[in-house]
Amino acid sequence: MHEPMKGLKAAGIGLLLMVAIALGDGTRITAPKNDYKPADDVKVGREAAAQIRRELPLLPEDGEVDAYVERVGNTLTAAIPPEFTHSEFRYEFSVVNAKDINAFALPGGPMFVNRGMIEAAHSEGEMAGVMAHEISHVALRHGTAQATKSQSAGIQLGALGAAILGAVIGGDAGDIVAQGTQIGLGTYLLKFSREYETQADVLGAQILARAGYDPMDLAKMFQTIEQQGGSSGPEWLSSHPNPGNRSQRINEESRKLTVARPPRSASAEFTHVQAALKRMAPAASSDEIAKSRKPDNPTRYPDDAKVGGSVERPSTQYRSIAVDGAFQVSVPTNWKQFRDGSSITVAPDGAFGNMQGQSVFTHGAIVGVAPAASRDLMRESDQLISGVLDGNAYLSVNGRYQRLRIDGRDAQKMRLTGTSPITNRREMVDVYTVLSGSDQLAYVIQVVPANDQPYYRAAFDEMIRTARIAN
Repeated sequence: MHEPMKGLKAAGIGLLLMVAIALGDGTRITAPKNDYKPADDVKVGREAAAQIRRELPLLPEDGEVDAYVERVGNTLTAAIPPEFTHSEFRYEFSVVNAKDINAFALPGGPMFVNRGMIEAAHSEGEMAGVMAHEISHVALRHGTAQATKSQSAGIQLGALGAAILGAVIGGDAGDIVAQGTQIGLGTYLLKFSREYETQADVLGAQILARAGYDPMDLAKMFQTIEQQGGSSGPEWLSSHPNPGNRSQRINEESRKLTVARPPRSASAEFTHVQAALKRMAPAASSDEIAKSRKPDNPTRYPDDAKVGGSVERPSTQYRSIAVDGAFQVSVPTNWKQFRDGSSITVAPDGAFGNMQGQSVFTHGAIVGVAPAASRDLMRESDQLISGVLDGNAYLSVNGRYQRLRIDGRDAQKMRLTGTSPITNRREMVDVYTVLSGSDQLAYVIQVVPANDQPYYRAAFDEMIRTARIAN
């Protein structure tokens, strides 16, 4: 079985419309065509943000710098025009302890601002300008709109998050996180088109004015980024290309806008926060952070691992494994484990390996958690199973959901079957799903050839019997 890719396929061709009409609030903007639902943005962004928080060094959430950036962010999101306000979105702001001049926002609202960006800004308005620009990408749903335009790439919802992570984290770690997506998106989802950059510049200026900032602070920050980017070029501009005449366009927009009263002038708090950052130990660069990261568990099967031959039967001794501290099960002690984002694959020797550039396994299980957009177990289970079927076309649904209990909660089981292209044997795949109390779907996907199933029944049953959900 191939690693499952969770999600739905996007379809359609994106369309960008921006009508230059002088209004009291500035140029009227129309968000581009998007075949995804806002809830899909939330799902992708939340899953990517959880992994980023594990991979990147963040300043303490209860510290003065993080609290200050959060306050500025809340001021800006309160100024988003009503037509671009999505009730599902949750804007959250974190500070990455990295010296690169960079910031990025994920679909659905999570934003990460590098310490280097705050240190480079000359004023609170400049910092707020970059944040307003990033918020605009989120509010206009540019990430999933770009996926909509890429119909030919066959992008799936689960693959979006992995592609985003590969772009954000970068280096070897980024390659590891993005493995299994089976599409070469690279930085596609975070390197926006010049059309989208123009939209974010214009809406960003409008948000600044509505929040009481001088909208020209956005243009000033772009100049600051260019001046301080260093010999290798500013990282932020590499993913936010200049659409041409950027400062002039923002200046034109500024003349159409009225800054909310009272206007926000020089901020003593901004000066205090910059001073606090200078007292800290110097931050590392993104490249240095990537090189220093060591995953807790292997994330790739060994290069020489091959499927086939003798596969050891499950041990009668068990050990516990946990996914993100949220979902715990017992597995045979002779099964090896491999982490991939918010899931862990467990399998015995001979049952996992690399074939034609893909990681595959024939006996074992995947244990994981995924963000849930609703409390509808059937709907969330359908979406997970759709992702499994999309990634493994030889499988098909066999029967209906069976109801059961996992850790005292309502749960479901669905069986998938098909002839494995790896073993040429009939394969049985049982998918167990249960909702946690924190908007997550916990799942176990058990895989085994049908004629080996009797030897695995006890181990598989033990996994479900001992499953524990943290909340």
